[in-house]
Amino acid sequence: MSKTAQIIEQNETFGAHNYHPLPVVIETAKGVWVTDVEGKKYLDCLAAYSAVNQGHCHPRLQKVLTEQAARCTLTSRAFHNDQLGPFCAELAAYCGKEAVLPMNTGAEAVETAIKLVRRWGYDVKGIPENQAEIIVCEGNFHGRTTTIVGFSSEAAYQRGFGPFTPGFRQVPFGDFDAFAAAVTDNTCAFLVEPIQGEAGVVVPESGYLRRVADLCKDKNVLLAADEIQSGFGRTGRTFACDLENVTPDVLIVGKAAAGGFYPVSAVLADRALMDLFKPGEHGSTFGGNPLGAAVAREALKILTEERLVERSAELGEYLIGQLRAIDSPHIKLVRGVGLWIGIVLHASAGGARRFCEALMHAGLLCKETHENVIRIAPPLVITREEVDWALERLVRVLKMD
Repeated sequence: MSKTAQIIEQNETFGAHNYHPLPVVIETAKGVWVTDVEGKKYLDCLAAYSAVNQGHCHPRLQKVLTEQAARCTLTSRAFHNDQLGPFCAELAAYCGKEAVLPMNTGAEAVETAIKLVRRWGYDVKGIPENQAEIIVCEGNFHGRTTTIVGFSSEAAYQRGFGPFTPGFRQVPFGDFDAFAAAVTDNTCAFLVEPIQGEAGVVVPESGYLRRVADLCKDKNVLLAADEIQSGFGRTGRTFACDLENVTPDVLIVGKAAAGGFYPVSAVLADRALMDLFKPGEHGSTFGGNPLGAAVAREALKILTEERLVERSAELGEYLIGQLRAIDSPHIKLVRGVGLWIGIVLHASAGGARRFCEALMHAGLLCKETHENVIRIAPPLVITREEVDWALERLVRVLKMD
């Protein structure tokens, strides 16, 4: 039995079966390249769902992680630590907000944002107690907690997990009129991904987010933008909201915030909104820990100093153009922005999984979503030459029978 087969068998025997990964076992990673336990190299075109925008095992992040791990890893928020203040100041400046509430995972950050906008709805807007509503979109993916899956439109995410938390109204993504019709006096917020990632890199019609933001302001509704996947350069802008010059009231970030070295997420808002949380009303043992904060500070510097946002814009435009030029009977359309692309296949293509498996054998790691979409999202450190290397394999596989 090969080492790959042995490890996969162990995982299948002792691990929960809540994922269906491609049959590759990664051992080492550097930049955009990963190597499996058999010594075969692959170009990573998923980037851990955008968590490694700065590339795998960036040496600067590795250095900061090890140095901070030797000094202090965790104090809890019962005390201050020397990394949290600078981290909050630098992240706030980077995101254009006044205050930061650090958490760990994306789902924790979304749950935090839900609490914050509801608190605002009661204390500021004057919504009757327990009547606040949050509008969300069909096709959303905001995490896996019970509250969050309760307002998912995916039956598989919900089956057997109810009863669910009330207070959410669902509208079609990208449909401004449906959103406008759903707003009531009890609406405290609109929670939205500016571009839906897990749904298959679904980009709304130009102007949608701008119109939504304007209506939120007119109707006294908070706009909460989930930029966990779309943020930190993935779309060729610092945040996807920047594509339409929209400033959300609540900004939710995660994944690439610490470059894949540590789980760091955060909710950002201006001071008047964030100060609705009082001591003891929300918290996290690991949120804002010095190890994660130190790594996240360096991760932000890398995005700026290595001009990764600009690289995403330039190479993304090139890659999307090249993919749209592929003459394949399997391709229905190519959508995306920056280095975040969904190749949508016709139903007759036989599903995206077989193409992802063929790409894996060709040395390119991608992942299917929603049966007929191949997601392309390499680390932002990718070069033009590496994009062309990936394109050669994509063209060959997408033209197969």
